[in-house]
Amino acid sequence: MYVYVINKHGEPLMPCKPQKARVLLQNGKATVVKRNPFTIQLIYGSSGYKQPVTLGMDAGSKHVGIAATTEKNVLYAEELSPRNDVVNLLSNRRQNRRARRNRKTRYRQVRFDNRVHSKPKGWIAPSVEVKIQEHVSAITKITKILPITKIRVETAEFDTQRLKAMEEGKPLPVGTDYQLGEMYDEYNVRQYVLKRDNYTCQCCKKHKDGTKFHVHHIESRKTGGNAPDNLVTLCEECHKAIHDGTKKLPDRRRGHSFKDAAFMGIMRKTLVARLREKYEPLGMHVQETYGYITKFWRERYGLEKSHINDAIVITKNYAAKYDGDYYLSKAIRHHNRQIHKNTILKGGIRKRNQAPHTVRGFRLFDTVEYEDQEYFVFGRRTSGFMDIRTLDGTKVNKGSVSFKKIKYLSTNKGVLTERRMAIPPADKSAGFLAR
Repeated sequence: MYVYVINKHGEPLMPCKPQKARVLLQNGKATVVKRNPFTIQLIYGSSGYKQPVTLGMDAGSKHVGIAATTEKNVLYAEELSPRNDVVNLLSNRRQNRRARRNRKTRYRQVRFDNRVHSKPKGWIAPSVEVKIQEHVSAITKITKILPITKIRVETAEFDTQRLKAMEEGKPLPVGTDYQLGEMYDEYNVRQYVLKRDNYTCQCCKKHKDGTKFHVHHIESRKTGGNAPDNLVTLCEECHKAIHDGTKKLPDRRRGHSFKDAAFMGIMRKTLVARLREKYEPLGMHVQETYGYITKFWRERYGLEKSHINDAIVITKNYAAKYDGDYYLSKAIRHHNRQIHKNTILKGGIRKRNQAPHTVRGFRLFDTVEYEDQEYFVFGRRTSGFMDIRTLDGTKVNKGSVSFKKIKYLSTNKGVLTERRMAIPPADKSAGFLAR
């Protein structure tokens, strides 16, 4: 594990070993500026010795692998989990706004200024935008502690129509099949679902003239959206019975979700373009690579499939030694803007959802020390008992620890970071190539 060094002007230098950093701190020649990753700043002037450092990123929707290497050593390794709660939060906000408007405003003039065609050029859905920003922020964080000279990003583009056809056992799309799609020449999604189900209730099999049919979401609209495979035809009676809980919908498998594949297809060009716009003027060359190239080199050297190993391969420094230590990071939201809780208590009381900024001197997601171990504050009580956990959500002492027994270490904004030590392999002499 390395200690990262910046000079007195804030410019990154090559990292050093913990022993050297300890001597600098004891002699008053440096000061600590960051805990995770542990970074010190020199007090005296130093231009420093720098080597070419390549940053590799294995971009992803749920997990991102990051590594910074020289020709001989892996200087930094991280696995980042981007946020995946934005769709749920936006759905809750839409639900709350609709309920409030029904209570407060019985009729309101229709407005058409909140539509996709009115968005500025380059607009991306918030659920995708936040992940792109987290990829860029992760790179920005590393460029502040290491003298990066080159950035290599692996992107991927998935043929979702082909994948879906393979899963359903249908003929693979060719040529104009990609332009037509499964709902070609249909008026809308509802009309397509009714026609697909032959205007027959999929619960009671009613198929009569004069029957009023509804289109029902198998999973909630919040979870599954309005995709055709999440919709099913029901008669009016069965639809009401299912929502009342007196009847169950027959098992109907939705199939594989391609949300993550769709995200990668949307973000790949935007991510590379933003990185080039931001870093190439600073002298950092940005390159794009692809998954099949990474797979070839990973298999050639007999490496295990992991996000960090992929990131190291992406840097093309195949001979770099890696001790197995890495940082595990998780992106979190900065603030909870919802004023009231969704559940209304007895007597029509709408309880406030926002907690005080600090409780007994602690903020949400602060890093604290308890029994010589580092944890994060996931919950707080006014009585002074804290819910402290590890980054993977494991509770400590059933989530009930007095504030008197924990020690404040640092405040986290946007990303929680935890240092993970590797289990020593049988032979580390050959470094990364031996693993």
